[in-house]
Amino acid sequence: MAKEVSRRTFIRQSSHASAALFAGGYLATSRGYAANESLNIACIGTGGRCSVLMDTLKQFPGVNLMAVCDVWTKHISRGLKSSHEGAVSTQFYEELLSRKDIDAVVIATSDHWHVPITIDACDAGKDVYVEKPLTHSLEEGERVIEAQKRTQRIVQVGMQQRSMTHLIEAKKLFEKKALGEVCKVHLTWNRNHERSPKPSYNINPDSINWKRFLGSAPTQPFDEYRYRNWRWFWDFGGGIFTDLMVHYLDVANWFLDLGTPSTATSIGNHFNKEGIWETPDTVQTLLQYDSPKTQVYFEGTFSNARNAAMMEYMGTKATLYADRGRYELHPERNSDVEYQELVLGERPKGSDFFKKPNGTLLHMDNWLECIRTRKEPNAPVKAGVQAAATAHLANKALREEKVIRS
Repeated sequence: MAKEVSRRTFIRQSSHASAALFAGGYLATSRGYAANESLNIACIGTGGRCSVLMDTLKQFPGVNLMAVCDVWTKHISRGLKSSHEGAVSTQFYEELLSRKDIDAVVIATSDHWHVPITIDACDAGKDVYVEKPLTHSLEEGERVIEAQKRTQRIVQVGMQQRSMTHLIEAKKLFEKKALGEVCKVHLTWNRNHERSPKPSYNINPDSINWKRFLGSAPTQPFDEYRYRNWRWFWDFGGGIFTDLMVHYLDVANWFLDLGTPSTATSIGNHFNKEGIWETPDTVQTLLQYDSPKTQVYFEGTFSNARNAAMMEYMGTKATLYADRGRYELHPERNSDVEYQELVLGERPKGSDFFKKPNGTLLHMDNWLECIRTRKEPNAPVKAGVQAAATAHLANKALREEKVIRS
């Protein structure tokens, strides 16, 4: 067992690893999953993001991808190619949850399916890895918290920053009060996308179970663009606030132990995707917290990449800059704080993704470890609900064009 611990410690410190560095596998037992035994996983929603998750899970010996589910036959074929020999497929996730040979599920569907499938999976006795945002509405939060608590399943929300080694180290700066009193937090997720007309995907409607995809959404004609770009339509996603802001807002919650903001005010416009997206392509929101007293400001756009994806925590003694590949502590003038940094990523500051640290790998490793030990994972249900709820408040302020008070 000592050898197992040392290997996992190395994974977390180095932030990347090959399959040879992992101890072998897991197996379902009444106490969790024991080392050197197998874990069978079903993947639900095998589109783009799920391909990354599946490729990551295949690096862990003893983890078997044995079932896939999607509403599009093309995604089912893709999922089966990434699965292990003998994997089964279906368009109805309930069929996979009813199987006794499935121990856990990965959920990477559109947002409006996250909570229904998570609750059903918990009730079926499966552990869950579910992509963010966890909820599609404020009303869903309590239901998914109750389901996890009642069933005691391990549910990890895909907010992988909580498993990134440099951000774990950065959190210690707040515990030591190295920044002094943090009064303002600036979060960004800016991209510059080409302005282009709505593309044609030439999807055969017969290859997609459109009614199944809609689920709880209002009945509407098949629309291939909405299907492929569901994040930017209110029936299925929540735009920039739920898709991108949630990542860094969750880090702010984690670093500062924020609760629910007392007020939220937002603006949004279409500069890039007018006539194509329902949700704005350029947004800003200002969130005010009473305990601790803090202002959190987020900006996101698809028309300009200045600042890219980053966080700045502004304190009386120092400012912490952080992104997915580094942190830098910048002292205030006349402060007794010294500059320090931890740089893991090799790409430009503010990049969306870095090879180091491999956040998906680290987050999956934490999930699998918690399945074995039954300890709470790094990004538990309550954290997922909290981050998504604040994004929903920002969207409510945006859509109602008024200050929202919680």
